[in-house]
Order: sequence, then structure tokens, then C-alpha cells
Amino acid sequence: MKSIKYMYKIGLGPSSSHTMGPAYAASRFLELYPDATHIHVTLLGSLAKTGKGHGTDRAISEIFSNIAHDIVFDPETKTDTHPNTVEFVAFKDTDELGRKRFYSIGGGEIESDDEKADAKVQVYKEKNFSEIAALCKAQNMRLSDYVFAHEDADFKPYLLTVWKTMQNAINEGLSKSGILPGGLSVERKAQFLFNQKHIDESPQTRENRLVCSYAFAVSEQNADCGVIVTAPTCGSCGVLPAVLKYMQEKNNFSDDDILRALAVAGLIGNIVSTNASVSGAECGCQAEIGTACSMAAAALCELFEMGIDQIEYAAEVAMEHHLGLTCDPVCGLVQIPCIERNAVAAMRAINALSLANFLFASRKVSFDIVVETMYQTGKDLSHLYRETSEGGLARLYNQ
Repeated sequence: MKSIKYMYKIGLGPSSSHTMGPAYAASRFLELYPDATHIHVTLLGSLAKTGKGHGTDRAISEIFSNIAHDIVFDPETKTDTHPNTVEFVAFKDTDELGRKRFYSIGGGEIESDDEKADAKVQVYKEKNFSEIAALCKAQNMRLSDYVFAHEDADFKPYLLTVWKTMQNAINEGLSKSGILPGGLSVERKAQFLFNQKHIDESPQTRENRLVCSYAFAVSEQNADCGVIVTAPTCGSCGVLPAVLKYMQEKNNFSDDDILRALAVAGLIGNIVSTNASVSGAECGCQAEIGTACSMAAAALCELFEMGIDQIEYAAEVAMEHHLGLTCDPVCGLVQIPCIERNAVAAMRAINALSLANFLFASRKVSFDIVVETMYQTGKDLSHLYRETSEGGLARLYNQ
């Protein structure tokens, strides 16, 4: 498995697969053909069907701002390798210099036919949770210690930057009100949720209100093309920061505690990315929100110093109860139902933490099995429900 740094990418929203990935691909292609005078871009599959709403063309145009280019949306041509496909053709005057296809595989990661994401330096020899757990138990090692033992000296400082960026996204999101761009007239709700305090508010209601306000804040920043951290994607970026901020405030956890939690969350996301997918276009929203919920649940267990079996149980519960979740963004925007799903998943991560505290000894399903199940379920989902905006809410919603 590659470094966990790849799970936490800092950048602009609204979509890791539809804006970050294509932008990285455009940069890579420009490096290959610096003498090009014109670049022709073809967006295929999900990139063509929801690229307008996600701002795919805008992201690519920003990379090619100093060179002539045109972008074609081709939703008809079949994409056999990956549903998020972009093809670039470079010209110098009228002569073709070269062409290349890239695949945006989720979380801002890209591949091409001759360059796989797996070609990145492999940091972890173990490939799944069971292998990692066996090693950690044999060496009496926590999962966070396992991560820190494998990553480089820059890893902790990078995680601290990640955490500060997550906090900034929450704070900025809470400071803003108004209508999000895109044409759906979706109103920012984070500030409203945060300020709706009642003198007789129960602790449970307060927890729900604050956690959801934090998740809304980050997700709304993402929808407004603000700076966020993929965890594991832009569309699911609000879950992990919401629960970590709430628990730090409630229990006075240190930033070092939070870094340990981020390390474990990243490990969970890395396992999913390695053995399945975090791409909504490939496996539906279960791959994005389901993974984010698993990451958040595992992070919470690490904060409370639970054992490896409890961490696995929480991550498994969080993923299992998102199985089959469709990706059907209205108008291709990362707003409806995406923003609310981040808030619901954040609360579900806290539920998974509570269950893990009591029921882990009776678990029947391993995390590795539920990851494999998610992947197979995603492959079985109709293309209508895999980020094409052709089915579900995207089809039936009327403004």
C-alpha cells in the first residue's frame, strides 16, 4: 500500500474525481508536451455526464490557461477501463504531437494505461486489515504506531497541516451564509445549525447539532470550491473533521491525539482504496461516504484508545450500513444529497464508536469482507446510480 499522504489531499472542491483528478491529469499531460500550441480534450463516461456540474471543464481550463484548447463532452462513447476517463491530444500547429488517456480513479488519484497508481512507492507490505492486525497484535503495537513506523519523517508535520486545514474549513464554513453556486439555490445551513442553541437542549441534541454543523460547514465549503482535505474524497470531506473537532472540544484531546486518529483513519481509507475503490463513479456513494464513515469511526476508537478488534468492528459497522448507497447528485453538483450525507455519516460514525465499546466480541463480519462486499456491490450497481446523474434523485428531483 502507498503512503497515507495520498489519502489526504489539500485542494479546491467540489470533486476529487471530477476536478482534482482531471486537473492533475492535465498538468501531467502538459509536462509531456510543453511545445504544444493546442490541446484537444475529450471527457468520457461520468466525467462527460456530470462534468459541467462538477466543474471539470473549469478545472482543466485553469491548467491550460496559457495554451489554446477545446473541451468536448462525450457521454456516448463507452468507457471500458474506468468510468472517469479523459483523453488529451496535443498539437503543434496542425501536427499531432501525441495523445494520452487518463483515468480519475477517486480521491484525486489518476492512472493511465502505462502508469498505474500502484506504481507509486509502496510504503506498507501488508495489503489488508487482517494482515496489519496480525502484525500489530504479534508486536503489541497500536495501529497508529504501525503507521508512524512506516511513514517518513515529514508525515506528522503533514498530518498537522491536514488537521489545521480541516479546522479552517470548518471555521470558514461556519462564518458564511447565503446561496451556494450552481443554480440549485441551496442555502448554506452550517451557521444556522451552529447558532440554534436552546437553554433546555439535551446533551444528545447538542451533540447532533454541533457535529452536523461542522460536517455541513466543510461540505458547503467544498461545494463553493473552497479549500478542503479529501477524506477520502471531496464529496465526503466533511465526515472526519466534524467528529474529530467535536470530540477534541468535548474531551480536550491534544493535537497529537488527533494526529494519531488521522493516522488510523488514513490507514482505513488506504485499505479500501487498495482493495476496492473510493470512487463514486465506480462504486456509488458507498465508496465515498461509506469509506469516510469507516475512517471516522476508526479514528474515534483510536482517540479513546480502544483495541484493534474494536477499531475493526467500528469501521466494519460504519461501512456495512452504507452498502448499496447510490451516487445520484442532482445536476451533477456536490450538493443534493451530498452535503446532508456527510452530516448523517458523521453521526453514524459516533454510533459505530458506541457499538464497538460493547459488542465487538460478538462480531461476525470482518472489515476486509465488508470492503470486498462494497466493491462487488458497487460493480453490480446500475450505471444510473454511479455518478452519472441519470437516476435516483438526480432524475426525479424538480426544482
